[in-house]
Amino acid sequence: MKKIHLLLLLSLFQFAAHAQNVNRSKFINDSLDNYINRSLTNWRIPGAAVCIVKDGRIVLRRGYGIKELGLNNKVDENTLFMIGSNTKAFTATAMAMLQAQKKLNLDDKVTKYLPDFKLDNKPAGEMTTLRDLLCHRIGFGTFQGDFTYWNSNLTRKEIVEKMSHVKAIYPFRSSWGYTNAAFLTAGEVIEKVTNKPWEAYIKETLLAPLGMSSTLTLTKDLATSFNKSAAHTLIDGRLAAIPYAQIDNMAPAGAMSSSATDMCKWMLALLGNGKVGNKEVIPAAAIRATRQPQILVGNDDDANFSAYGLGWFLQGYKGHRMVMHTGGVNGFVSSVTLIPDQNLGIVILTNSDQNDLIETLNLDIIDAYLKQSNVNHGNEALTAVKAQQQRDLQTDKLKRDTVMLNLRPALSLNDYTGKYSNDLYGNLTITKGELNDLEVRFEHHPKMFAKLQPLGGNRFYVTFSDPVFGKAVFPFTVQNNKVVSLKVKVADFVEYTPYEFKKK
Repeated sequence: MKKIHLLLLLSLFQFAAHAQNVNRSKFINDSLDNYINRSLTNWRIPGAAVCIVKDGRIVLRRGYGIKELGLNNKVDENTLFMIGSNTKAFTATAMAMLQAQKKLNLDDKVTKYLPDFKLDNKPAGEMTTLRDLLCHRIGFGTFQGDFTYWNSNLTRKEIVEKMSHVKAIYPFRSSWGYTNAAFLTAGEVIEKVTNKPWEAYIKETLLAPLGMSSTLTLTKDLATSFNKSAAHTLIDGRLAAIPYAQIDNMAPAGAMSSSATDMCKWMLALLGNGKVGNKEVIPAAAIRATRQPQILVGNDDDANFSAYGLGWFLQGYKGHRMVMHTGGVNGFVSSVTLIPDQNLGIVILTNSDQNDLIETLNLDIIDAYLKQSNVNHGNEALTAVKAQQQRDLQTDKLKRDTVMLNLRPALSLNDYTGKYSNDLYGNLTITKGELNDLEVRFEHHPKMFAKLQPLGGNRFYVTFSDPVFGKAVFPFTVQNNKVVSLKVKVADFVEYTPYEFKKK
């Protein structure tokens, strides 16, 4: 659901053109296991699962490493990982299947099925089609609004209503902006058309016929599953297990969990015109519909431009077309890649959300099948990521060192306390903490709080109790010695856009 890796992929594509020559002809059979085990150590990933299908058969289906840091419980091919935004392809495919069955048309207006659907731009809301929802072109910026929804207590219907409060960054249909709430809305349309909740319809029409018996559609079911991986992230440079994301209110956008075994079945069906044996599970027309480019991602003058279909990125690579997606959710990142003209599919599942192995390993496997002689893609990416992590740690240390100076805020701490409101999010409350700090509680995240420590003036260093929301600096706006507003910014992993909360 989170963590879009497209920019890294584009840089890797460009790097590949200048790579040194290395014999990769025996990489899959002779070197892959050692490569993955070494990469888990280098990227600080506890465990992973990898599946490769080629020409209608399974070449590799295997687990690596451990399910949880500190425990000797090995990952196997049936271990469940959250797959994040790789859920979107299931949602888009289900909707394309409904079109093939003539139960809806992808160019139908959303309001035909959800009459109360609105956007802040009223004409845009009235014109939005199901197709617009599935290709991220309703005008929102990437992740815009997600802080309001992510791990929140809002219901699905409340999230759809909240979309009308988002001030779109782009004109309608002019630019691509990754919009999780749009896929939730598509899931609500599926329920309206089929009289079944999204999760039930996905199980009935896709998971059961494909034999994906272990795959879960809701996050609430993962904790009670027997063979599951734990979620991990880096906290102050230290790898740690964290709670699972609870995002069933956003389920059609990113709540699914699956295994290498089940994802193999998904890829084999998609590469085999939707068939399992001689039985058609997914109409070929539905598969084609999801792979038609709908909008450019990035600039059209890039050497390796990308487009978005319905639930899939469409990317050219060395003369071949990749149908692909990544998925990120608290403690997990994953990738699914199909190269139809090679009848090749690759799934990589990892239980850390701070790695780019899902792209680098993916490209190394693809290059091996394309008989390309390239260096290990991971070397360049790993160096860059580690350098950035060190810069981030140093920046955070400077802020913590400033806190230790005990600089006085411009006003009394009591002046910053009280209730604040944002039209999209709702309310937050600031109270005095036990020490020389403040504490923030959020209306729609009742289990989360943030600690604010003075940096001098009207700026405060912020640490969220949920590490996924990150660390930040919150500035207060003061006029005539009175606090009038607060700017809230969470980690980019959740949302890029800052929120202004006005003091009541």
